[in-house]
Amino acid sequence: MNLDELRRQLSELDRELVSLVSERQRIVAEIGRDKQQSGRATRDYEREKVVLSQAREQARSVGVDPKLAEQIMTALIRSSLTHQERDRVAAEGKGGGRRVLVIGGAGKMGGWFVDFFRSQGFATDIADRSAVPADGIYGSWEDAGLDYDVIVVATPLAVSASVLSEVAARRPRGLVFDIGSLKTPLRHGLQALVDAGCRVTSLHPMFGPDTELLSGRHLIFVDVGVPEATAEAKELFAATMVEQLDMDVDDHDRLIAYVLGLSHALNIAFFTALAESGEAAPRLAKLSSTTFDSQLLVSAAVARDNPHLYFEIQRLNDYGMDPLDALCESAARIRRLVAEGDETGFVALMEKGREYLAARGR
Repeated sequence: MNLDELRRQLSELDRELVSLVSERQRIVAEIGRDKQQSGRATRDYEREKVVLSQAREQARSVGVDPKLAEQIMTALIRSSLTHQERDRVAAEGKGGGRRVLVIGGAGKMGGWFVDFFRSQGFATDIADRSAVPADGIYGSWEDAGLDYDVIVVATPLAVSASVLSEVAARRPRGLVFDIGSLKTPLRHGLQALVDAGCRVTSLHPMFGPDTELLSGRHLIFVDVGVPEATAEAKELFAATMVEQLDMDVDDHDRLIAYVLGLSHALNIAFFTALAESGEAAPRLAKLSSTTFDSQLLVSAAVARDNPHLYFEIQRLNDYGMDPLDALCESAARIRRLVAEGDETGFVALMEKGREYLAARGR
């Protein structure tokens, strides 16, 4: 056969593959409905293990790379879980026509919460100064009013503190929570809501606005003194597969200083060093390695994100300077060991890190 005939055969196989995926998704939907009716969990890790194992074994028997088969099946499983989770959230929706106001709903994470609540049947309005007023969209929360069952504060940290305090003065009847990356800067506003007798709690979604599947993702709940409000907020996510974590205000910000602050600073330092090195990016790309490419991928994502948010995470955290100091000291120590030719010290540094990271996975 000539090249054109081979390509026609390949195109026909591709169409068959897509049709098979479609049929698989139909069966997955039926399985999802059965799980809902029987009250079974959406995700079955044992079943996933069996599916992936079978795929690898079959791949070996037909001369296909087992890793490729596993990657394909993992993508299909993830897609299936996403559909099942969406269907379950919609089917078990807590909305029932209840009203939600997302202050800052035109932003990226605010928009995620708008979509999430609407998928559950909540009548969801947006209050955002950057939005064009329309039906259900207001230029400010003052224009929208506060007669809602749930009020989400999804504004920048520097704004959220004042919004929470101002909302507290109105004593809203509904559940109120913020989604800020830090909590100590919001302490005064959150306390004002507590003092006003409001049902208030604080959330931190440890995922981005492009997240579709919540399985394997974490959502932190920070109880600020009204446990029934925290329980009510948790119930809103009961139909999802998100992992719920409980923390207090101080623990949250101290840990976030490392989880976000340190990792952000490391990546900013990495791409700053590259940008100011005088080496052309295309030339470096030709000499890329596995480690370099991996670090470049993460750093590029950080560089594309909101620099104002990243500065807030660094500047507004009461615990933020300790990780930055540790980063500077670590870099200085590595430089000193290399400059002095201290291989023993360098090896000891790497072995200490290896032990720490190994313990993290236990």
